[in-house]
Amino acid sequence: MAKPLMAKATAVWLVDNTTLSFKQIADFVEMHELEVQGIADGDVATGVKGFDPVANNQLTQDEIDDAEKNPAHKLKLKHNAAADGEEKRRGPRYTPLSKRQDRPASILWLVKFHPELADAQISKLVGTTKPTIQAIRERTHWNISNIQPIDPVALGLCKQSELDAAVQKAAAKKAKDGAAMSDDDRRKLLSTEQSLGSDDDHKMPTAIEGLETFTLGEADPEVTEKQYDADSLFKVPASSEDAEDDDAKDKDAKD
Repeated sequence: MAKPLMAKATAVWLVDNTTLSFKQIADFVEMHELEVQGIADGDVATGVKGFDPVANNQLTQDEIDDAEKNPAHKLKLKHNAAADGEEKRRGPRYTPLSKRQDRPASILWLVKFHPELADAQISKLVGTTKPTIQAIRERTHWNISNIQPIDPVALGLCKQSELDAAVQKAAAKKAKDGAAMSDDDRRKLLSTEQSLGSDDDHKMPTAIEGLETFTLGEADPEVTEKQYDADSLFKVPASSEDAEDDDAKDKDAKD
């Protein structure tokens, strides 16, 4: 359910001008029931002027009357046809100033691990411009030597679900175009849920070839480890004097 404008001020008005229960008001303005009770007691929102939801086209009087007669009735925000589509984001997303320096790293990660993504998709995911993406693709970015690829989800620049949706869209477009995909490309086009839920033994990616010699399983029974005894481990090396005595004994024995 959409949240009304000036939620706290609306709650103040409803507390002062209606007989609605605290729960009904709390559910409508998306506040805690105890916070609404605090408004009624004068402990919360002190000095806040009430905001009339009826006069501001957010509620109808009939809706309030029905809720006052039935405590189980939930208030519904009045539909405003002029507001349709306002919540839909258009163009690149807004990136906070504190995270803008992380965008090149996330772009490099997307370009490296998901080259099938179009510039428009990358721009929408991390909130950047196409010239910046192109510069990183062509490695002409002024700071390219210092940029390390980092997952944009780990940086908080986009959600995993958004990244998966973009990857799936790129997969559908590639399949529609009839372009041949390598094994590595197919693995890149899998969403996180599909990758984690798969039981198939896939071919090892070429990026980590050579690691197949390592194993976490049991060691080969034919390969025996070198055995050590306590005497060999804790034997103290002979001193120079002991060595001279041993040499003298060996010389006497020969004479």
